[in-house]
Amino acid sequence: MTAASVGSLQDAFKTAMASVCTPVAVVTAMDEDRPHGTTVSAFASLSMLPPSLLVSLDQGSEVLALLRRTGRFGLNILGHDQAALATGFARKGSGKFAGVPWSLADGVPRLTGSPGWVACEVGQTVEAADHVLVIGMVSSVETVDGAPLTYHARRFGTHRILGES
Repeated sequence: MTAASVGSLQDAFKTAMASVCTPVAVVTAMDEDRPHGTTVSAFASLSMLPPSLLVSLDQGSEVLALLRRTGRFGLNILGHDQAALATGFARKGSGKFAGVPWSLADGVPRLTGSPGWVACEVGQTVEAADHVLVIGMVSSVETVDGAPLTYHARRFGTHRILGES
């Protein structure tokens, strides 16, 4: 396969994945008394027995290094009105929590107003290409009603039930 065909395959794959509607969350962890977080759209429930989920993080992610060291993380499932949070936590660098209301819950940062929140112990990590799948064993979970934040066609949106206005 030539470099050009690899590039075109990657472009085609990126376009195909952009056509899939995904939920958006912020993975959080604590570094002593300092919170860290990053936006993800690659996460899913894994099992009900025991309750577990998986999240995909770039191998170079600072949050991944922190999860490996501390063994704990939070998954803040964002609501339809939290696109600014998703954008803020998607950028590189520190200071992502500046001006962001949060609390410490079950040892990990919980973003105020997120309709879904799950605290996890790191159960296992699996290297896959340039990412690492982190399997989280659920230790705490809370949800409130609210429309989810989704990502589709490289834009944020939300889910609407057909037949409802």
